[in-house]
Amino acid sequence: MRPSKKTPQDHRNTTILLMALSMAMLVLAFASVPLYRMFCQATGFAGTPKIGVVAPNVVTGKFIKVRFNADLSPELNWRFRPLQREMIVPIGQTSLAFFEVENLSSQPVHGWATYNIAPHKAAPYFVKMLCFCFSEQIIPPKIVMNLPVSFYIDPKWAEDEALKTTDVITLSYTFFKFKN
Repeated sequence: MRPSKKTPQDHRNTTILLMALSMAMLVLAFASVPLYRMFCQATGFAGTPKIGVVAPNVVTGKFIKVRFNADLSPELNWRFRPLQREMIVPIGQTSLAFFEVENLSSQPVHGWATYNIAPHKAAPYFVKMLCFCFSEQIIPPKIVMNLPVSFYIDPKWAEDEALKTTDVITLSYTFFKFKN
């Protein structure tokens, strides 16, 4: 059997295919972080709470204790703390909590808060409607600000067998310096 000869058309098709594959991989690399973030917010994967617009009108009569945690990146010269260490909230009802941040430096500082829910299995049922973590925060020098988070626990919580023994959720934030 004789080896087949490659024609210039074959080489051109291979080159086009390889270039298209390279471009697709490049686009996927840049899109992976936003796609992963959307996936986590939609499913509650990795302790990421869902984002909602309107709370349900279903209050189950059951309650969950929500604890609040605040951490700072070492590069921020801020003070950051929850104004309440914990709240007992009715499942299905909107609740409002506040965190206090103070910029101790002499310059305005841009920060961004990341968040997490523990235990992770509770994240799909923790729905935030309003949160300072949705956008960059600019804190003027020597200023103290109260930052709100509005949330509810989805009434479907009661249907999840994996959460039958869970009665405490921790909402944790970490502020990082925002780098443009």
